Amino acid sequence: MSAETSTTVAAPTPDHLAEEFEALFGYRPLGSFRAPGRVNVIGEHTDYNLGFVLPIAIDRAVYVAIGQRPEGSSEGRGEDDVVGTGTVEPPRGGESIRIVSDHRDETGQRLSSQFTAAELVPGTLPGWLSHAAGVVDEIAKTTGTIVGGVDLYIESTVPVGAGLSSSHALEVAVLIALDEVYDLGLDDREKVLLTQRAENDFVGAPTGIVDQAASIMTEAGHALFLDCRDLSARQIPFDLDAEGLRLLVIDSKVSHSHSESGYGARRRTCEESAAIFGVDSLRELGDDVDLSELTDEQRKRVRHVIAENARVRATVELLEDNERATGDDHDARIRAIGDLLVASHESLAHDYEVSCVELDVAVAAAMGAGALGARMIGGGFGGSGIALIHADQVDEVGAAVTAAFAEHGFREPDIFAVSAGRGAARFD
Repeated sequence: MSAETSTTVAAPTPDHLAEEFEALFGYRPLGSFRAPGRVNVIGEHTDYNLGFVLPIAIDRAVYVAIGQRPEGSSEGRGEDDVVGTGTVEPPRGGESIRIVSDHRDETGQRLSSQFTAAELVPGTLPGWLSHAAGVVDEIAKTTGTIVGGVDLYIESTVPVGAGLSSSHALEVAVLIALDEVYDLGLDDREKVLLTQRAENDFVGAPTGIVDQAASIMTEAGHALFLDCRDLSARQIPFDLDAEGLRLLVIDSKVSHSHSESGYGARRRTCEESAAIFGVDSLRELGDDVDLSELTDEQRKRVRHVIAENARVRATVELLEDNERATGDDHDARIRAIGDLLVASHESLAHDYEVSCVELDVAVAAAMGAGALGARMIGGGFGGSGIALIHADQVDEVGAAVTAAFAEHGFREPDIFAVSAGRGAARFD
């Protein structure tokens, strides 16, 4: 089985999104928007510690078609093979917001909802809806603009629960669509911070800013070197195709939730440790700081953050030097990046304790099959890993990981290669 082609997902076209929207709601949308998922090359659990991260936007994304309901509109329309029941719930007044997803529930009905900005309360909407609703709520708080009388149709090629930031991509796609329709005039920094507040305050997940920033700010063929303290960013050349490399994503199929997992506990421990040192964040601590007065748990968490920041800086330096390197020097830099990925995984598994047995097996199997480097990505407790490989190793490494999962009795992983995509933008 080809690890690359067996999981290829075709992206929707603008025409397809417009046609689906019109079939559901009975009128043409104003436009479509696209926000990519992300892979964090290195720099895990450093973002909320105001440190450094190095993500790429990937070529899987959330797509949103948006429209403002015509004057006097009272109901949508649909076809049986589009929405299952053949109808979209009629608008509940001129200020309601209707959202329909291409994902379906166990009965075959498309996931959908309708609400008004005035009735939004944290904790009242389930799952994916809370991410879109949180953006609407935060727009009102931040800009004073009350969103209403709009319809949204959503499709996604980002796997859910895989650590590729599907929820943040949804938030960003909804935000950039509403930003244009309502002429909010938000710059990239404001968009990043607004979606973070939606995630933290409305969804209730204490995440940092790396996912939103990667989805909004990254240029194609580059990684985003982001300083999470001041949101300063630099585009770092990371053209995998030109290098003859691939990043192989290994979705362990172990689902996770930032709001329910130990993610929040890790963040609190870091904040408590920073307070002990009298600093605003662990970013302020030097590499040679004395950790002897911390508890064993605090010491391990702090040690990971300090070392991970150093690994991000080292990776950036290698990639920038690589622009000028040739021959053996070039190959040595790529191998060194792989070594840093492995060191990151070891630190996440043993000091930060956010890996799981499936991800540990994935990393070991990938390295055993010749990967240049591999590590878990995302918040942890499930989700995905990545492997940095030569382009001709996709099938070999993918097969090795799949075999290792079968040997351990795990669910078959979803494995696919990604390239460095571009940030969020209008899609038509």
